[in-house]
Amino acid sequence: MNWIRMAVAAVLAAAEPGLPVFTDITKSAGITFRHSYGDKHLDNIVEGTGGGACFFDYNNDGYQDIYFVTGVWTKSVSDNEGRDLRGKLSGRLYKNNGNGTFSDVTEKAGVGSQVFGSGCSAADYDNDGFVDLYLLNYGPNTLYHNNGDGTFTDVSKKSGLDNPRWSVSAVWLDYNNDGWLDVYVGNYLLYDDGKFRDFYPAQGYPGPLSYSGQPDALYRNNGDGTFTEVTKEAGVYKPNGRAMSVTSADLNNDGFMDIFVANDAMENYYFENTGKGTFVERAVDVDLAFSEHGQGVSSMGPFFGDINRDGWLDIFIPNLNYNSLFIYNPRRKAYDNRNDSSGISQAMGQYAGWGSVIFDYDHDGWPDIFTVHGNAHHEYVQEDTLVRNKGDGTFEDVSRQSGGYFGEKYVGRGAAWADIDNDGDIDLLVVNLNDAAKLLRNDGGNRAPWLMVDARLKFPGGTRTAIGARVTVTAGGMKMVDDVNPVRGYLGQGDARLHFGLAGAAKADVVEIRWPDGQVERLENVKANQILKIEHAATAVRRP
Repeated sequence: MNWIRMAVAAVLAAAEPGLPVFTDITKSAGITFRHSYGDKHLDNIVEGTGGGACFFDYNNDGYQDIYFVTGVWTKSVSDNEGRDLRGKLSGRLYKNNGNGTFSDVTEKAGVGSQVFGSGCSAADYDNDGFVDLYLLNYGPNTLYHNNGDGTFTDVSKKSGLDNPRWSVSAVWLDYNNDGWLDVYVGNYLLYDDGKFRDFYPAQGYPGPLSYSGQPDALYRNNGDGTFTEVTKEAGVYKPNGRAMSVTSADLNNDGFMDIFVANDAMENYYFENTGKGTFVERAVDVDLAFSEHGQGVSSMGPFFGDINRDGWLDIFIPNLNYNSLFIYNPRRKAYDNRNDSSGISQAMGQYAGWGSVIFDYDHDGWPDIFTVHGNAHHEYVQEDTLVRNKGDGTFEDVSRQSGGYFGEKYVGRGAAWADIDNDGDIDLLVVNLNDAAKLLRNDGGNRAPWLMVDARLKFPGGTRTAIGARVTVTAGGMKMVDDVNPVRGYLGQGDARLHFGLAGAAKADVVEIRWPDGQVERLENVKANQILKIEHAATAVRRP
């Protein structure tokens, strides 16, 4: 094993002094999950879409747990040759033991879904203090209610969230400010059970343009455990969309959460919240609809963050042809695509991008970007990338200096992020198509000061993550903003706690929280290197 130690030493020696590296701890952490597309051969778009994963604290012990979705043998999707896999595959829940290891608790928790899964998200939809789990499936979606005792109950039909379309992503937001979390579900396309065969054989299988799109759906939370679809009346109905993933944030700084949909092989959607319970679609108006050179691209997992630290949220989207880096320009009140000028095109143009994570991995105050890659139609492997924000509008590729993992190749799909060990730096999770997942520990990020903000709303029945809150941290001469919403990226979600590198400062001069009800709370001289948990009293409107 000396050659392994020598290789690791070489990687560490090549790293820029002070920069973190990522260590593959999948095996030692006890993560044995292996994604499947449900049979033995990759031969259709349902299988090729892959799966995601969710970080969420299902048992309220302060540590982030993991749920993985997977494909299962399905009559309308899978080959007969793979029938021996029937009943042998399911989604998996791993409990974080708080000591660097995880335990598979799927059966005990009752969340071993055997429906073909694409994505997942988690939120406390009934304000009882326990995070519930929503699975996005090829087939009816599954909503698991968290019972608060380590188990879940399937309430899909009762809730009205058993969406029959092929759903891939869902983002939670309180769009009407009544205290209850609503959910926007991104639906992909209408698969034809493999009937369409007129395609170029080298392509592997027909692409998205061979099928009709599907409308997404917005569900209003009724406050009694049920949801009502309000897609048309809320102004978000688009009958021909091909959603790959969705996210939500206050993109225009007006205090209301907007919705962004990354679509496949067509324009993206940006639904601007009017603050009156309705939305207006404005993607073309603000230059979010198309890529830098005007074409519609195969957009995958959208991730928002303030890339240039100007107080406005930007959006990064991997796709199968380069990427899109949308930087908000307040003078134009629209977005500039800086993919080429930032150097990201040069670093990632040869890859097919899927999941991504915007995070400050080295705590210098500037958000960096991790991206997962893999061929779309074949199991052709590619390496993943990490680009470091230089703070001048450009990025440098630091993949090879960031650990041995970045020299390995997989057919990547989903990516998620969390501080799994509560040590202050963000760790990464990758879901690979028909392969083992990878858990990457950030080693060295916490050498520089950091602050994590756990913003929560306190209801009579319990506290939940304050989705929709805006947090602003001022430290080291830098002002950093982020919105509370863990649903970002491809087919999943990450840590709901907001993470800030403090640019070398021993404290944050100011931490300001704009709560969803518009009230602003301000803290001064906040000590670095802590998880700052803040609660805000909240109420929810009971419907007649």
